[in-house]
Amino acid sequence: MPQPVLDIVALRSLTAIADCGGFHRAAHSLALSQSAVSQHVRRLEKTLGSRVVEREGRGTRFTPEGRLLVEQARRILAVHDEAVRVLLDTEGDTVTIGSTEHAADQFLPRLTAAVQEVRPGCRVRFRIDRSARLVEAVERGSVDVAVYVTEAAATEGTPVGGLPLTWHATPGWVPPPAPAPVPLVAIEDPCAIRRRAIATLAAHGVAATVVGDAGYLAGVLDVARTGVGVALLAAVGPAPDGLSPYGGLPSVTPIPMSALARPGADPATVAAAFEAVRDLLRPAG
Repeated sequence: MPQPVLDIVALRSLTAIADCGGFHRAAHSLALSQSAVSQHVRRLEKTLGSRVVEREGRGTRFTPEGRLLVEQARRILAVHDEAVRVLLDTEGDTVTIGSTEHAADQFLPRLTAAVQEVRPGCRVRFRIDRSARLVEAVERGSVDVAVYVTEAAATEGTPVGGLPLTWHATPGWVPPPAPAPVPLVAIEDPCAIRRRAIATLAAHGVAATVVGDAGYLAGVLDVARTGVGVALLAAVGPAPDGLSPYGGLPSVTPIPMSALARPGADPATVAAAFEAVRDLLRPAG
């Protein structure tokens, strides 16, 4: 019996749903119709024999199989795209920007604008991944510039500021009364922000337990929107749909961020990208 094959185009649509927060935004980002994106998801579900995305009100929710598929899809697409770039070398003037998932919706537009200001007409590609894997990609030369959580990678890079963090939960969420532990939702280990959340609460004598985790940020948001717990999220830009800042827990200090450029990268591009990140993370006032 022939082995099932995962379609690259369908995998790209699936990761866009995770990154953009739904079918409509994913379709817009890929310049496709929403029905085309839906067909891609159904194709993957037929291949796997299980549901990967479910409707939840006006939004979407990934099933456990879907969360696992998104994580694997990112790896497949990263290898595929790097192979195409190396073997065909047809992209011309292209800059690949990497970002941790935390605040990627804020980092990537600013980095794109900064790069295109110094290199008009260049094509910008994105890679969203775990911090350690972004550093590896930069060192291999498959990513030109990356911004990531400093303590989540072995390479320190260039400090570019601290990412502010705030607790988020569904509007009106109330934690269980003490001495019951505070229910947390977080990215699965290893995750520096997960560790920061647990350590901050412990330092203030607040018991906590992780009641839901996922391999990527979109999965964390899906779980948090069910109201089962509170999540520590980046506090730049608007709150994610369905969640709002929760002020009933100890405040958390910003987590240091770094930027790293591949060896031989254009100095003007690197300087513009690094400054764009610093501008975003610079404290107000």
